[in-house]
Amino acid sequence: MTTPSEARQRAILDRLDRFSRLMDSSIGLPFTRFRIGIEAIIGLLPVVGDMAGLILSGYVLVEAQRAGASKAVKLRMLRNMVIDFLGGLLPVVGDAFDAVYKANTRNTRLLRNYLEKELAIEPPPPPFPWGTLIGLSILFAVITGGLSLIL
Repeated sequence: MTTPSEARQRAILDRLDRFSRLMDSSIGLPFTRFRIGIEAIIGLLPVVGDMAGLILSGYVLVEAQRAGASKAVKLRMLRNMVIDFLGGLLPVVGDAFDAVYKANTRNTRLLRNYLEKELAIEPPPPPFPWGTLIGLSILFAVITGGLSLIL
């Protein structure tokens, strides 16, 4: 059975998959198997395009926060975003770096791996209902004692 939390996390991952595909690999280059995304095209604008890509990549980090990702996962995501941003600033090769590094896809994969590990962990079994057991035992003793007095 799917819990509301699990359903919410799956919905987040679905949104991030679509976002990452759009940003990193939505456009096929003719006569190749290579795909680029909107972020690589935006990155063609010096500095401003890379800044816009960084801001757009922040969406994945925001969704990771909503999904309850650990601090370590969010720091790795932030590191990927900074690498992508700084790599994109490099003259000439920065645009190619933007097309190859695909930080959004990396960050979505990081979150997916984290959440799948979290969802795979079974919650601890509920504690034994000692109060119910004791209450029923007392009730049974009262009924049995009452019946023995009547008979």
